[in-house]
Amino acid sequence: MAGEKESWLQRFIIWRENNIKEKHFILVLSFLVGIGTAIAAIVLKWMIHAIQHFLTENFSTTEVNYLYLLYPVIGIALAGLFVRFVVKDDIGHGVTKILYAISSRKSRIKRHNTWSSIVASSITIGFGGSVGAEAPIVLTGSAIGSNLGSLFKMEHRTLMLLVGCGAAGAVAGIFKAPIAGLVFTLEVLMIDLTMSSLLPLLISAVTAATVSYITSGTDAMFKFHLDQPFELERIPYVILLGIFCGLVSLYFTRAMNTAEGWFARLLTPGRKLIVGGIMLSILIFIFPPLYGEGYDTIELLLNGSSNEHWESVMNNSLFYGYSELLLVYLLLIVLFKVFASSATNGGGGCGGIFAPSLFLGCISGFVFAHFSNDLSITSYLPEKNFALMGMAGVMSGVMHAPLTGVFLIAELTGGYDLFLPLMIVSVSSYLTIIIFEPHSIYSMRLAKKGELLTHHKDKAVLTLMHLDKVVETDFVTVHPEMDLGDVVKAISSSRRNIFPVTDSENKLIGIVLLDDIRNIMFRQELYHRFNVKRFMTSAPARLLSTDSMENVMKKFDDTNAWNLPVVDEEGHYLGFVSKSKIFNSYRQVLVHFSED
Repeated sequence: MAGEKESWLQRFIIWRENNIKEKHFILVLSFLVGIGTAIAAIVLKWMIHAIQHFLTENFSTTEVNYLYLLYPVIGIALAGLFVRFVVKDDIGHGVTKILYAISSRKSRIKRHNTWSSIVASSITIGFGGSVGAEAPIVLTGSAIGSNLGSLFKMEHRTLMLLVGCGAAGAVAGIFKAPIAGLVFTLEVLMIDLTMSSLLPLLISAVTAATVSYITSGTDAMFKFHLDQPFELERIPYVILLGIFCGLVSLYFTRAMNTAEGWFARLLTPGRKLIVGGIMLSILIFIFPPLYGEGYDTIELLLNGSSNEHWESVMNNSLFYGYSELLLVYLLLIVLFKVFASSATNGGGGCGGIFAPSLFLGCISGFVFAHFSNDLSITSYLPEKNFALMGMAGVMSGVMHAPLTGVFLIAELTGGYDLFLPLMIVSVSSYLTIIIFEPHSIYSMRLAKKGELLTHHKDKAVLTLMHLDKVVETDFVTVHPEMDLGDVVKAISSSRRNIFPVTDSENKLIGIVLLDDIRNIMFRQELYHRFNVKRFMTSAPARLLSTDSMENVMKKFDDTNAWNLPVVDEEGHYLGFVSKSKIFNSYRQVLVHFSED
């Protein structure tokens, strides 16, 4: 049966190559990716809401609900067991995994990622995990694109484009935001915007959004009505809000990395579950808005018009009835949200930071405006408008994606009338955070390892190159105790002008340059008087086998050398790398990467 399937597929591939141009077939694949990602987004949202409704439909509004202590622990435990015993692979950090696949795995994403993140994240979030469903669905969409391209034997550049199509379709499908899906792919995944890539990305985004419109209506995800139009006199306060959102983004990014480090040091899954479960349960019990994605809280702050409405955010909590503590309550939520999200993922759950970014941004914008109004330091600032702008600000800062923040919030809420202040907040937030963090929360891990693909063409090509592909091993090695006569014999059997000197354990201890011994190599009376120790020199620098190509080029620039030796972490000699080999490899990758 498998053989028949393979034969049918192979016949179709041959027929396609003979009858359909590749650029036309890519458009067909991008359309299929759009449909697939939209269906995945619909299934994920339905599963989350079904689980949440089943678990919380009988909760009391005015009383403390002790099941808040239990549900999240059950959720991350079930998700952790599913990942450990069914998936048997790490599926966390979805967007980071996509970036890694693009830069280091030739855009190939494992097949199980087309469904595993949907199951794990729906369990996690449905039971109250304080994370978002968007990063898992973006990984799912990219996996659909990657595996569909691999099925039809598409080349590396096309796979990269289909991964971007999957991400664009996922964002467009789950948020009903086609423009944001396209911009997210360009800003966060750093897919190059060319004429050959623009149309497939648009097709996937529009197709996914259309399927979502057909299945769930054309209404924006969050209902928002602009009661008070934007006034130019508020621009200074909008800039201040952007700076505030940038600082909130910085706090979120660094606290998230710190908390993840704590959980990484808890070596066993059981310990992670206990610590994460206890932390998450306590936080949700004290602050019920931390339960799940937090979209109910966003809806409340965007549509409320008085303290009576806004104070309902304290329902189900120990703060219920203490209306004077509203701002304190919301500020504490901003402070502790990052720990709730970290506890969810660190304890074994699966989710992303899209929703936490929107949640924090909405509360931050609301608190900024409400606090200003309480102090009466300016004319009235409409809280709902600033809550909307805060969502764009924090998302722009955390993701380092100001355009994504602008278009996503505008499409999520229909708040196009606030386009100018959305842009101001997003840019102000982004400019604030890049002073402290040059990379987004998604890319910083890869950037530290030199594995991040960027829009910078030279750096992108170097990232796609690998040191082990340019190492040359046809150098004749010599040893310290060998005399000049032995070295001359080695020279006669070599086509190289450099000879690595290694000890008995094959560790590199120096090099011999032909130019350094040219004046004595034909004097036979010296053959037994000089040994290698006497005329060997140190290498200008050593390349580690784990070095990124960017570091390799930096060492070449620093030393002005034409050849440098490569060693492993213990110092064992592996070969040499030459500039000419790097340049040849660079040209090949550049042609393949840039061909349009």
